[in-house]
Amino acid sequence: MDRGRFIEYVESSQKTLRRFLTALCCGDSALADDIAQETYMKAYMSADGFRGDSRFSSWIYRIAYNTFISYRRSLKPVSDVDEATAVISDDSADSGFRYQALYTALDRLNERERSAILLFYIEGYSIKEISAIVDASEDAVKQHLSRARKHLKILLS
Repeated sequence: MDRGRFIEYVESSQKTLRRFLTALCCGDSALADDIAQETYMKAYMSADGFRGDSRFSSWIYRIAYNTFISYRRSLKPVSDVDEATAVISDDSADSGFRYQALYTALDRLNERERSAILLFYIEGYSIKEISAIVDASEDAVKQHLSRARKHLKILLS
């Protein structure tokens, strides 16, 4: 893949990738931006590995998901769910709290459940595409979706 084509792909995918990562990071847009930047750097360095067998967006989401998981594994378990209520927003104060209940609930899901929910409902990926992105079987993805819906129903009620 040449540089020009890569730039086109990045420009067409950056808004949705950032939205996915912001939700995956439970509203922490600064962290999502850092992970997005690292994702695109990794993708550029391995652009020759993109053979075009799948959509560029599926390939970049897989890199982003793996980058997020690597980041989470590097953290020491000191974070608290209550930190989600202190997320700083770039928007006005009112819009900063618009999705706070959802971000707090998403923070309580494990990474597999959260990713499945976000990729399926927010990004519109199919079960098959999600299984490729998160490297799990289709049955596992269905199970993650089912559990996540059940957990979110309890957390948001």
